[in-house]
Amino acid sequence: MAFVVRSTFVGVALILALGTGPRAAAKRPVTIDDALHLKGVSGAQMSPDGSRVLFTVRGWEWPDNKVEPDKGTKAPEMRSHVWMVASSASEPARQITFGERGESSPAWSPDGRYISFVTTRGAAQAGADGEGGPKAQIWVMRVDGGEAWRVTDAKEGVGGYEWAPDSRKLAYLARDPLPKEQEEARRRKDDERIFEADHRMQHIWTIDLDTKQATQLTTGTDYTVRGMSWAPDSSRLAFGAGPTPMTRDERQDIYLVSLKTKAIEQIIATPAPESGPRWSPDGKTIAYTMLPVGDATTNRDGMMTKPLYNSRLMFYDVATRKVRDASDPRFDNSPGTLVWTPDGKSVLLGVGDRLYRSVVAYSLSAGRYDALTKEQMISFGNGALSRDGSKVAFTADSPSAPTDVFVAGADFRGPRKLTSVNADAADLSLGDTEVLTWKTADGWESEGILVKPVGYEPGKRYPLLVDVHGGPTGAHTNGFKVGVHNGGQVWAGRGWAVLYPNPRGSTNYGEKFMRGNIPDWGGGDYRDIMAGVDEVIRRGIADPQKLAVMGWSYGGYMTSWVVSQTMRFKAARMGAGLSNIHSMYGTTDIPGYIGTFFNNYPEEKTLKLYRERSALTYVDQVTTPLLILHGQNDERVPIGQPMEFYRALKDRGKIVELVWYPREGHSNSEYYHQRDQIRRELEWMSQYVLGDRATTTSSR
Repeated sequence: MAFVVRSTFVGVALILALGTGPRAAAKRPVTIDDALHLKGVSGAQMSPDGSRVLFTVRGWEWPDNKVEPDKGTKAPEMRSHVWMVASSASEPARQITFGERGESSPAWSPDGRYISFVTTRGAAQAGADGEGGPKAQIWVMRVDGGEAWRVTDAKEGVGGYEWAPDSRKLAYLARDPLPKEQEEARRRKDDERIFEADHRMQHIWTIDLDTKQATQLTTGTDYTVRGMSWAPDSSRLAFGAGPTPMTRDERQDIYLVSLKTKAIEQIIATPAPESGPRWSPDGKTIAYTMLPVGDATTNRDGMMTKPLYNSRLMFYDVATRKVRDASDPRFDNSPGTLVWTPDGKSVLLGVGDRLYRSVVAYSLSAGRYDALTKEQMISFGNGALSRDGSKVAFTADSPSAPTDVFVAGADFRGPRKLTSVNADAADLSLGDTEVLTWKTADGWESEGILVKPVGYEPGKRYPLLVDVHGGPTGAHTNGFKVGVHNGGQVWAGRGWAVLYPNPRGSTNYGEKFMRGNIPDWGGGDYRDIMAGVDEVIRRGIADPQKLAVMGWSYGGYMTSWVVSQTMRFKAARMGAGLSNIHSMYGTTDIPGYIGTFFNNYPEEKTLKLYRERSALTYVDQVTTPLLILHGQNDERVPIGQPMEFYRALKDRGKIVELVWYPREGHSNSEYYHQRDQIRRELEWMSQYVLGDRATTTSSR
């Protein structure tokens, strides 16, 4: 990705802060327990005066004080809590919330007097889902101490929220409750529903902290609100809204609503999806993103295929009502979260930059994009800057260090590490990580990450696992690969090399590359992956007789495709993957996204392509032993996809195993399911690649 004119990079300082210098002697390999128990760190929020940072720490908590291996009678729950740390690093971080169901989304009031968060504490609140558990509500506590108190009472719970600049109100999103008679009917299981017609919209409410008065600002069934931003004088809100809450509905426009009159004005309305409005500090401009429609097709039901282009940074002049497109061909990527600097001169953008997450500043006066960081894994958002703009809080990780909280100047120079949440990670022996590039025969260049085995010896060949990312509009990034769904170091500790390829169709490499597999699933992307495998073999690292492949979602599709096209892999794992794209289109919650890659919906003109690029069509060619893992409640890739492939393979006497995970959606979220997933993957690959299942039967 090319950025414009000048670049100021955070490099060596952050690398050293993350601890990526020479490591101490290896202590022990990464275990399944390490992957499961690594705590997640996110949501860094700088206090207005720049003295403290809020963030969340997420991990498993056991009921009744039970800890592995004493399982008890109840499963552990994934919970997050709010922590605080001084930006000077003068004292250790401390946990400040302790609810039994956890807390999330911390924020400072603009005057710095209060801390807010979302939690499900308190008494039961029966909602339209018929369940009597407490609903997520906003709670507030004083910075100087004392008990927190609940400020909202939304019947269906609270979605996103934001403090008013005057600190007197909070705006929040809440889904419309059902009428009383319908709610009662659902409780007695008189609950038939019309597919794609039983919509309940999400609307904006405000709560006055002094009077405790809740006011609904938007109403009706014309649209559902998806995001909002306060005007700096606290008199209005800008918000994005679309006609339905369906995942597949890409349509969205931008509106204003007045707190005093509740009058609503639609300010941006084009065929293109517009979203993420953010008001400038002086109130004169609203920044937002626009996704060009391009060649996306609108079907007769009003829904379009997913536009697959870079989003554009846009500016709306509140006084003149004119719109300015700030896109630049030299900034060949989509802007992420939009964060205004307090002086209103720049907008900070988080962007996917090849194998990294970078920070870019757009200067309004110069009309230029400047990269502030390079080859780093940085995450930040609204609330990250101090009131005067002199400090920024963010989280970052690296190949050799897990995520922690950092603070730096507004230019991201001189970062200071504030936390060591996963201090035990220093005891882990990690495989070295290398960035590889290679070319496919047709000239396309791809990039990927190679995790080498712990104790790697040049000249010695190792078994190779290829891990294909989901999407396909996604990308592998060069971060800390210890985790359930990103566990390359678990394999490295067992003597494997792991390749994470970013084939054509991946994001982070520009618009042309992202669109490179339209309409070509299983074509160029497959060849890119195989060329990457060949490169690792050419370098003398991979044993060509000991290859395995796995992936989740689109990566699961690619796994099924790979084993139907080549016999080179000795074992494979297909996770939440699609095998029959024709039936997938009619059952998934994102049919328009599928249609983008296959010239729209299945019909006489497109059906040939749908069938040609489905692994099910070539099931007779499969020889690789295949492990299939799938959540039983998956709406993204419905359960018919693994069932069709399993039955076809089983009928033909192929080696295949299908494992269901009850209650799970598109990825495993329950503790014992995650543990089982890693264990099964290790055992399957070891049995069919190494011929040694016994070496991995331990759950640890």
